[in-house]
Amino acid sequence: MSKLTELLTPQNSQVIFIDQQPQMAFGVQSIDRQVLKNNVVGLAKAAKAFNIPATITTVETESFSGHTYPELLAVFPDNQLLERSSMNSWDDQNVRDALAKNAKDGRKKIVCSGLWTEVCNMTFALSCMHDTDYEIYMVADASGATSADAQKYAMDRLVQAGVVPVTWQQVLLEWQRDWARKETYDAVMNIVKEHSGAYGMGVDYAYTMVHKAPERVRHGERVDPNPAK
Repeated sequence: MSKLTELLTPQNSQVIFIDQQPQMAFGVQSIDRQVLKNNVVGLAKAAKAFNIPATITTVETESFSGHTYPELLAVFPDNQLLERSSMNSWDDQNVRDALAKNAKDGRKKIVCSGLWTEVCNMTFALSCMHDTDYEIYMVADASGATSADAQKYAMDRLVQAGVVPVTWQQVLLEWQRDWARKETYDAVMNIVKEHSGAYGMGVDYAYTMVHKAPERVRHGERVDPNPAK
């Protein structure tokens, strides 16, 4: 049976965040950059909720790219940041070792989010798949390219090579799979409320208006209307 028919699970997955740094984000034109960061952090929180190991790579931090998004680092405050000079993360032995350590535990499905899709993501994915039996799942909406065409044709090339295109919320819900999994239910709902846009708004509405749950934030007194005379 094709490995492509295997669902992502918390046991068979690991994640890599490639160069989620401000100077790299400045060049992104394929997706709104605030949406991009929202999706990256949502994916990171999802990995954290399911105890999925994460590798974070950086490139030329001090000389060009700047520091990794603080919102991403806040999710993984103890993770090492694997610095490199090559645009291709697979060229760095520390990255290979980190991924191999997790792959030994059966985590051969690598969920990848990075900048830019057409350079750092693509070269990493192609090289990694060429040299190993790992599978790459490219999170298209938690990655960005320098133009819409760059994103499209990079994703086309990746898919032709066997990379699986996914979105961050798809990954989150695939990991959850069953709402009866109560140990992660609350964490998933919190991520959805914070990062899933209209879906999150709908969850808040259903919780408070249908199920009469309390609002999730404290706020000041709601003052009744007082028509002007």
